[in-house]
Amino acid sequence: MIDVTVENFEAEVVAASMNVPVLVDFWAPWCGPCKSLGPVLEKLETDYAGRFKLVKIDSDQEQQLAGMFGIRSIPTCVLLMNGQPVDGFMGALPEGQVRAFLDKHVPTADELEAEAEEEAAQEALADGDTGTALEKLQHAVATDPANDEARFDYVKLLLTLGREDDAKVAFAPVIAKAAGSRRIGALKLWMDALDFVAASAYGESAGAEFDAKIAANKRDFDTRYARARWLIARQRWTDAMDELLEILMRDKAWGDEIARKTYVAILEIIEPPKVKVADGQIPPDDPVVATYRRRLSSVVLS
Repeated sequence: MIDVTVENFEAEVVAASMNVPVLVDFWAPWCGPCKSLGPVLEKLETDYAGRFKLVKIDSDQEQQLAGMFGIRSIPTCVLLMNGQPVDGFMGALPEGQVRAFLDKHVPTADELEAEAEEEAAQEALADGDTGTALEKLQHAVATDPANDEARFDYVKLLLTLGREDDAKVAFAPVIAKAAGSRRIGALKLWMDALDFVAASAYGESAGAEFDAKIAANKRDFDTRYARARWLIARQRWTDAMDELLEILMRDKAWGDEIARKTYVAILEIIEPPKVKVADGQIPPDDPVVATYRRRLSSVVLS
C-alpha cells in the first residue's frame, strides 16, 4: 500500500496502471467507514499477490486529486487500468463484495503466468532461441487456454517452423472463432494455403508455370490467387502481397474481395508482437507492415 500525493501520482498511479490495475482508495483520518475498509483492502492486496496495486489518497490533504476524480463522499475507490479509470465503488463494502469487484477486472494468477511466459517467449525469439520460445508459448497456452494471443503466437511459431500437424492440433480449440477473429482467421488462411498447395502438388518449379499463365492473361485472377497462396505456403509474405495487389488493382471485388481479405490476413501474420512500453508510449510501426498497409490503402481507396 502506498500513500499518493500530487507529486507522485503520475508515477505511482498513471504509469503503474499501464502494467497492473491500480486501486485508488480515497479516505480521510476522521472517516469511520474508511477505517473499516482500509484493512480489507490491504488484506486483499496481499491475497492477490501482485495482481493489483493498492494506493491511498487522503482526500483532505490532496483536494486537487479528489477534485480531479469528482470525489463526493468517502471512502470511494477507483480502479485504473492503462492510465484510465475503468470502475469504482463507494462505501465500506464487505470483503466478499470487494473481491467480486476486483475479479471483474484483475487478471487471474493463471493469466498472469501465461502473460509472463508469452513475454519470455518473445524475448527468446528476439535472441533467436526458437526452442525456448516454443516451450514458453506451449506452457502459456496450457496454463491459460483462453489466452488467444498466446495461442496465436504458438500456432504461428509452429507453422513458421514447418510443424503443420502440431499447429493444427494447437489450433483446433479456436477454429470456431476463425470467422469472427481477424487474427485467428489469418492462421486458418495460412493453413488452408498449405493444404491447397499440398493437394495441388505445386513444387518449387510452380513459379515458372504461374508466370507463363499470367503473362498470357494478366487478368487470370485464379492463377494469380493460386500463386499468392503458393507464396504464402513458402512464407514469402511480401511477394504474396505484391501478387494480391496486382489483383486488387484490376478488380477489387473479385472473388468476394478475397484478395483484400488475404492481404489483410498476411499483415496480421507478419505484424510483430505487441510489447509493453513505459509511460504508455506507442512503439513505432514495423516499416514493412507500415509500407504494405499504405499500399493497400492506396489501391483500395483509388
